[in-house]
Amino acid sequence: MSPLLRSRNSESFRGCNDLHIATGGDVYFTDQGQTGLHDPLGRVYRLTSSGRLDCLLNTGISPNGLVLDPGERVLFVAMTRDNAVWRLPFMKDGSVSKVGRFCTMFGASGPDGMTMDQLGRLFVAHASLGHVFVFAPNGELIARIKSCAGNSCTNVAIGGRNRNRLYITESATGTILVANLDELKAV
Repeated sequence: MSPLLRSRNSESFRGCNDLHIATGGDVYFTDQGQTGLHDPLGRVYRLTSSGRLDCLLNTGISPNGLVLDPGERVLFVAMTRDNAVWRLPFMKDGSVSKVGRFCTMFGASGPDGMTMDQLGRLFVAHASLGHVFVFAPNGELIARIKSCAGNSCTNVAIGGRNRNRLYITESATGTILVANLDELKAV
């Protein structure tokens, strides 16, 4: 193993946190550090497959998990200490514009890891409520999955032969949970 990046220009990263890889090989990652409402300078980067490093956002409130929509035209970023998920639509040149809140949440911590299915449903692990919240493409909360192990759901991934299993990490108990998405019921 060897380091791929240590800094951008001459500035060190604050604390890289999560990543998502696009189908073309671009790597999107968050640089969270200790940012929050008091210091809203967290960053979201894209490392292109050609090696160029783009700063897509430098005003994030604790950017954490991130995921692209199925068409790879929008990047969703969990802003943990803002207790929200931000929506970053891409312009034709690859830059972002009209960044906004996709959804606002609640609790002592906030959204952490995320994934999205082929239907565009966003699955958001919440680090203090013990739930994975499921949002429709329009931002409507359509379901929630409650942890049976603890209150700190930190990451999610979709897998299984038919991509109908949701794997959830629960960090308070060190447990990996699995939910059958075929049995997903609305809130």
